[in-house]
Amino acid sequence: MAGHEAGEKLVANNKKAYHDYFIEEQIEAGIELFGTEVKSIRQGKCSIKESYVQIKDNEALILGMNVSPYEKGNLFNRDPLRVRRLLLHKREIRRLFQQIQTEGYTLVPLRVYLKRGLVKLEIGLAKGKKLYDKRAVIAKKDQARSAEREYKVKLR
Repeated sequence: MAGHEAGEKLVANNKKAYHDYFIEEQIEAGIELFGTEVKSIRQGKCSIKESYVQIKDNEALILGMNVSPYEKGNLFNRDPLRVRRLLLHKREIRRLFQQIQTEGYTLVPLRVYLKRGLVKLEIGLAKGKKLYDKRAVIAKKDQARSAEREYKVKLR
């Protein structure tokens, strides 16, 4: 994973993305939010498990990101699953758009975090894993785990 700076507070993590995709590049983006959504995210009430990133009309959008309504927000609360705009530079959006058009890449949200008081989303430029890739990764983890176990047994 990318280096986490001091002063960053993790709000939501998408572990499944690392299981289903090879993450080639990580990009930090801001999210266009309303005040009550920011308050809700600060309380950790946010999920990106079912979400995905799409580029449409030269704008990066995140769909399916669930931000629970803020308890004290009443009439100011927005739809928890509304489409939100990602704040990226135009050239960055164009570059990402070209890559997902040609090379079979996709954009997946990796984590939501607070950085210097601002809500940030880390998106990954990802290539889908085939079933055998996933199996290979699981087998490698199992081997590492059993080697670790044997090592501990030998130490005693």
